This record gives sequence, structure tokens and C-alpha cells, in this order.
Amino acid sequence: MAESVKTVLVLGYGEMGHAMQVLLSDRHDLYLWDKFPSAGMKNVVLEDAAPRADFIIFCLPVNPHREVAELIVPLLGPDCICISIAKGLDEAGQTAAQIFDGVFGAASIDYALLYGPMISEELRAGRYGFAQLACSAQAACARIRDLFSGSSLLIAPCADMAGISWSVILKNVYAIIFGIADGLRMGDNMRGFLMAASLSELEAIVRSMGGGAQTAYSLAGLGDLMATATSADSHHHELGHRLARGETDNISGEGIHTLRMIEQHGLFEWHRYPLFTLIKQLVSDPRSAESDILEFAKQNLH
Repeated sequence: MAESVKTVLVLGYGEMGHAMQVLLSDRHDLYLWDKFPSAGMKNVVLEDAAPRADFIIFCLPVNPHREVAELIVPLLGPDCICISIAKGLDEAGQTAAQIFDGVFGAASIDYALLYGPMISEELRAGRYGFAQLACSAQAACARIRDLFSGSSLLIAPCADMAGISWSVILKNVYAIIFGIADGLRMGDNMRGFLMAASLSELEAIVRSMGGGAQTAYSLAGLGDLMATATSADSHHHELGHRLARGETDNISGEGIHTLRMIEQHGLFEWHRYPLFTLIKQLVSDPRSAESDILEFAKQNLH
């Protein structure tokens, strides 16, 4: 049975903030906050809303997570749970899980990650989404699953917080190559090859970062990669199409930022992974993308 009505504070009113509103507002008291509210938005005062919240959902990029978390942590009640859906790294090269652990974990506030194929356009249209949920405490997972009970977001528990963190972060990088190949009309067979090659590297990197090998093949890994790499609504797939056309100006997104942060902070030995290395090269210079992808395929058949 679902929980009684809860107070939910959504931080960030972009696409995913709108999606959370669709998923939760008909069963719970939902409040919205955005640093730069859009016209007509009913924007709460953060310092007033945070102490009353049972759940706080961070629908923000990872970069502002620490700033906002440090602002609200002294205001939160002991039973509040903070949830992040962000799939990237901050400027220090930290994941949302690492930021939450440092801020909320130190204050004994429960926190969680919610990751998987959750394309906002589909959630807002009433279609089903799927996510894995990793929590700092088991009781928090049960409460979050109750919170979404009856919605179109179906949730599975997961004990591998590091694994799902790196799976969703890396899938934004690998999704770019699918957009490039599709933009070049390289075909479904190439897409199948790239999926196998991406998953092989994804598994290896996830394991090197402390995650479980099987997590790469879970909803947060294979599931989210498949959705992001093939959806017409995917920013990173469209970004790949732009690169296929030779457009390199104003190329941005979580995957692009992830490439920079991994190199800048030496988070792992990226040059050991040839597909990752190729994507990094093509983001900077896509002029010979088709021949470069074909050469990669010829050299890396296993």
C-alpha cells in the first residue's frame, strides 16, 4: 500500500522537474524551486520549503548539487530523504553520490540516487519509465518506492551505488558515438557493433571505479544507454548528429563535460579504452568520423 500524502520539494524546474511534477503531483503535496524561475512558475522560498519537506528531489545538474545541499542541510528534518537524478560530474570530478555522502551522510540525512531509462518527454506524456534506486539506508528505499507507487515510474532497488553512478555518467559519453553513426547513416549493423563495444568498455570502467560488473548490464547501464543512444528525444544522440554534420560550435552536455572532467582530474586511465578515446577525438574533430569509426571497428573486433 502506498504511503499517505507526503510533502515533496523539487529543485530545478527543467525537463525532469516537469516530469516529477507529472509523476507525483496528483498524489502528494509538491512544491517547486528554481534559482531562475520561469514566467508564471510558482516558486517557493527554499529556506521556507526545505524544513517542511519529507522528500527533496534534485532535478539539477551535478555542478550546483554541493552548493544547494550545503545550504539546505542545516534546515532539514531528521526523516527527510534527498534524491538525485543527476547523471554527471561536478567541476571537482565528483559524482552526485560522492557529494551527497560528504554533505548529507555527515549530517545523518538519508540520500538516494534514481537512475535508468527515464526520458522526460515520455514521462510527461504518461508513458512508463524505469529506474534503479540506490540508497544510503534500506528504509529510505522502501519509502521512496512508496512515494512513486501508482505512478508510471517503475523502480527496482539496487545495492551498487558506485556502479549505477558510473554507468549513467558514462552512457552519456557512449551515446554520442551512436548519434554520429546514425547521422552518417552507417546502419543498424554498425549500431549493434557499437552497442557491444560500448558495453564492454562500460563494464570494465565501472569495475575499475568500484562498481559491480553486472551493473553495466542493468537499467542504469544497458537500459539507459539503449534509450539515450537511440531516442530522437535524447540530447546526446542529437549532439552526435550535429558532430556528424561537422558542427563543433557550442557543443555541450553532460557527456561532453564528463570527458573534460575525467581527463582534467585523471579519474581513470581513459586512453586504455579505445572507443572512449575515439569519442573524445571526434568531439574535437569529427571531419573524418566515418572512416575513423570504420577503422575502429576493423581494429577492435573481439
